[in-house]
Amino acid sequence: MKRNSKYFDRIRIKPDPETPEAAGHRCEWGGCDAPAPYKAPKGRGADGQYHHFCLQHVRLYNKSYNYFDGMADQDVASYQRDAVTGHRPTWAFGSREHQPNIHSHKVGRDAFGLFDHQPAPETEAPKPRRRAKPLERKSFRHLELDETASAEQIRSQYKLLVKRHHPDANGGSRQDEDRLREIIDAYRHLRSVGFC
Repeated sequence: MKRNSKYFDRIRIKPDPETPEAAGHRCEWGGCDAPAPYKAPKGRGADGQYHHFCLQHVRLYNKSYNYFDGMADQDVASYQRDAVTGHRPTWAFGSREHQPNIHSHKVGRDAFGLFDHQPAPETEAPKPRRRAKPLERKSFRHLELDETASAEQIRSQYKLLVKRHHPDANGGSRQDEDRLREIIDAYRHLRSVGFC
């Protein structure tokens, strides 16, 4: 093993004060000829490239350094949003439309053909209809519906009956006021128990 290896120097408790890398560079600041042991990034688009400065000038450079200099506000916001996931593509949880097939032969993970078959599509069995309790049956009767009515049918029937029995639609007559209350209470009850 070489004693002046960069790997060996990294594991030393007290590294050599004058490393070969620092000894070869001079400060890149205009008019300064001091040794430059400090690196500073060159900027966006020059990843992995560094300027070499002395301590005094690397501090000045770092104070004025702005990675997002020259970018539009929308681009900065987009960059920050993508930085949350490390600039990798993401999909909504549970969606398979955009995900790559990791079990394909192209990726090389299915050498024995275990994942080639497609599972049979599950046929949806009709959901069993809830049995209506006596108060719910009464509410359906007030809305002039049977117990098999869908949520959309219940809502549209409710709107129709409210318009028909509302005092404003009857020229201010309060004759159908009790019937209107029954319709509103019936709809509220069916909504509270989950029928609509």
